[in-house]
Amino acid sequence: MPGYEVTEPRLRCVLPFEAAPAEVRLLRKAVVRQLDRWNAPVAVDEAELLVTELATNVVKHVGEGASATLILEWRGERLRLEVHDRSTVSPSLRPVDCEQECGRGLHLLASLAVDWGTLLTAAGKAVWCEIALSAERGCRRVERVTGALEAYQGTRGGPNLRARELEESAIELMADLLHWTAARGHDPDDFLDRVQMHYEAEASAA
Repeated sequence: MPGYEVTEPRLRCVLPFEAAPAEVRLLRKAVVRQLDRWNAPVAVDEAELLVTELATNVVKHVGEGASATLILEWRGERLRLEVHDRSTVSPSLRPVDCEQECGRGLHLLASLAVDWGTLLTAAGKAVWCEIALSAERGCRRVERVTGALEAYQGTRGGPNLRARELEESAIELMADLLHWTAARGHDPDDFLDRVQMHYEAEASAA
C-alpha cells in the first residue's frame, strides 16, 4: 500500500488502498504508524474506528476490489480524514433500524467526529471527517456528543430534549455501538474495556 507525505505547509499523507476487509486492517495499522511518526496528539482509537468505518463503507457500497484513497491531513488543531472513491452516490444519515447493521456507520461517524461531510470530486466523491486534537478536545467532545445525541434521538422524537431523554438516548447509542462491534466479530466486553482505559488515560492526563 504505497503512500507519500508532504510536510509543508501541513502534514499530509496519502494512502491508496483496495476495498477489501484485509486491506482495511492494513490501512488501520498504517494510520496508527503515521500518527505515531507525526507524534499527533489525537485519540488513536477514534482515528482507527473512523478509518475502519470510512474504508468499510467503500467495501459495502462501492464494491469489494474498488480502488480508493485515504488522505490524512493534520490541520492545526484537527486531524482530517478523507476517503476518496469513484462512486458519485453520497451517503446520508437515516433512522437506525435495530434489525439491520446498515445505517449505523454514519451515526458512529457523527458521534465520534467533530465534523464530517461528503463532497463530489472530478473522479467520484470523498467522505471526510475531522478529529479534534488535544487543545480543543475536551469541550468539543461534550458539544459534539450533545449534538449527536440530539440528532440520534431526533430520529424518534423532537429536538427539545430533557436531560433524562438525552441520557436514554446515550444508553441506546452505546447499546447500538456494542451491536456494531459484535457484528464485526469483536468482543463487546473487550470494546468496553478499551473505552474505559482510553477514558481513564485521558482523564488522568487532563
